[in-house]
Amino acid sequence: MRFAPVIAAVSGLVLLAGCASDSQPEPESVVSDTRIRAVQADIDGLVGAGVTGMIATVTENGKTVALTSGVADTATRATIPTDPPQQVRVGSINKSFTSAIVLQLVAEGRIRLDEPIDTYLPGVVHGQGIDGRAITVRQILRHQSGLPDFATDERVDEYRAALQNRIMTPDEALAIIMSKPADFAPGARFAYSNSNYAVAGVLIERVTGARYADELDRRILKPLALNDTYFPAAGEHDIRGPHPKGYAEIDGVLTDVTRIEPSVPWAGGALVSTGADLNRFYAALLSGKVVPAAELQEMRNDVVADEGLGLDERYGLGTSTARLPCGAESFGHTGGIYGYIVIAGATVEGRAVTYAFTKEPKALPDLTALLSHALCP
Repeated sequence: MRFAPVIAAVSGLVLLAGCASDSQPEPESVVSDTRIRAVQADIDGLVGAGVTGMIATVTENGKTVALTSGVADTATRATIPTDPPQQVRVGSINKSFTSAIVLQLVAEGRIRLDEPIDTYLPGVVHGQGIDGRAITVRQILRHQSGLPDFATDERVDEYRAALQNRIMTPDEALAIIMSKPADFAPGARFAYSNSNYAVAGVLIERVTGARYADELDRRILKPLALNDTYFPAAGEHDIRGPHPKGYAEIDGVLTDVTRIEPSVPWAGGALVSTGADLNRFYAALLSGKVVPAAELQEMRNDVVADEGLGLDERYGLGTSTARLPCGAESFGHTGGIYGYIVIAGATVEGRAVTYAFTKEPKALPDLTALLSHALCP
């Protein structure tokens, strides 16, 4: 199972680009040349260190530029184009979309954040040390529920499920989760668990009476015109649009793992998108165009995400905030799934970036430096 956040695996590969600025002022209506050079050097360095391909999408001054490095296909050695926009699987970035739907339902008065999850899913969240009457909706969205991460179960593997033509239903996912003991008492601490967002997806369906995919489309994708973003149906193994292939080392062999079974990660990690769409989504979310101001504040009400990464990061409700040395804050999420790693963030000043890797490197980059080169003034 791979739909985990990048924060679970960061180490210290040094980036090659610096942050020096040119002496000439940059035009106010473009992405600065200085920023483009720094980001391009970063992704070239990562490809040089073993990543198959990289896409960096940078937004500044209302303009968006896509940069690429490496190859889209190791067999043909074709380079990754910048046009048309390239779709990738975004893994746990999906959680920001799921949380935003829940927060919209909070704004509508249909869900209360500090209400027990059992109020909405009676009898569903229960097991050894697991009691839905003691776990709140907020704790689910902020990874403080204590639910064990079902991603560690050998049955939960989206790549092998595709090879076996095996679909996982939300009820099957919940059964796996509830068969394991709780990791800790609700609210005791933060611990990232994909199980929380399987529960959140079921919560959305139960409260709305509609399919998760339909609510996502109606509430977020269509209103924001995220035309290159979609939630694949169960059994839909391929990526619909133009895309670089995703790779992973399996038993020591570089393997094309682009095809996966999306019903396994489901509401916690099945989404497919582009860098431009993700930049637009996080900028819109941060500016109050996705959830109202009060609910956005709840979303940003965070806790320390202490994973020992050397990154000053806090986790809210399906979003994380990284505080950069320049004083800027990157508001977004990271995602890892078979074949792809994605890092996305936006600032209140209107800058945004999405980095997409098409293979996990042996050592991931210094995220603070990577985000700083793209987002600092």
